[in-house]
Amino acid sequence: MAQAKGTSLEGKLQNKAAGANNAPAVNPSQTIAAYLKKMESQIAEAMPKHMNIERLSRIALTTIRTNPKLLECSIPSLMAAVMQSAQLGLEPGLIGHCYIIPYGKEATFIIGYKGMIDLARRSGNIQSIAAHEVYENDFIELTYGLEENLKHVPWFLRKDEKPTESGKVIGAYMVAKFNDGGHFIHYMPISEIEAHRARSKAAKNGPWVTDYTEMCKKTVVRSGWKWLPISVEIASAVTQDETTRKDITPSDEPFIDITPPSGTDDPPQPEQPDDASTKQVEFQE
Repeated sequence: MAQAKGTSLEGKLQNKAAGANNAPAVNPSQTIAAYLKKMESQIAEAMPKHMNIERLSRIALTTIRTNPKLLECSIPSLMAAVMQSAQLGLEPGLIGHCYIIPYGKEATFIIGYKGMIDLARRSGNIQSIAAHEVYENDFIELTYGLEENLKHVPWFLRKDEKPTESGKVIGAYMVAKFNDGGHFIHYMPISEIEAHRARSKAAKNGPWVTDYTEMCKKTVVRSGWKWLPISVEIASAVTQDETTRKDITPSDEPFIDITPPSGTDDPPQPEQPDDASTKQVEFQE
């Protein structure tokens, strides 16, 4: 007697195939949210005390969801970028501390101007630090030597002339005052700033397009970074700027490999994220 189609091997295979085809698709946003939830314990371990893992996860997920190109980036590079922001105690997104930028199919971590200023202030040796862009209709006078001096009058406050517009950005400068009474002034013309931009992975997208003046100020701060009285730890933190990583391990912790294993293509289900307490975590794309 022949077996019923539903109980035969052929029937079972057909039913399984039909079930797979009817399974609801998991969108990239859900997959990323599941991975982020999975990695919360590791990310929390790397965060400074002033940060909150729930807030960081929420901000990071919002940042990723609002950029369709980020949703196309690899899971390891996205998780690594979130880890980098956690390690430095910087929040990604509109606040300007740091950015997560798509570069092809990989996510790149970029420190913003406000992030650079925040890192510098944490050293405890800097009384104040700030940077400003300079427009062609501003008045600026800079003198180096034994008696350094900087005078900058924005175009709208000038009394000698009455320009009606700012003109183009022609440069940027930073001024830092140290607790020991010293100070540091650093100026960069726009040609040097643009040369730095040309070497950036995000030269044609991200904050260089949406927040140009902020990136000009960030560039001059980073250029003068080596002359600031900051700790080795904070100085080395800036080396993470504009990097793409595929692991989420802090430098002083055992390596946690999140590179997708070859031959696997089943992501974790958003409704059932795996236990994040293990030290070795493998990601599957």
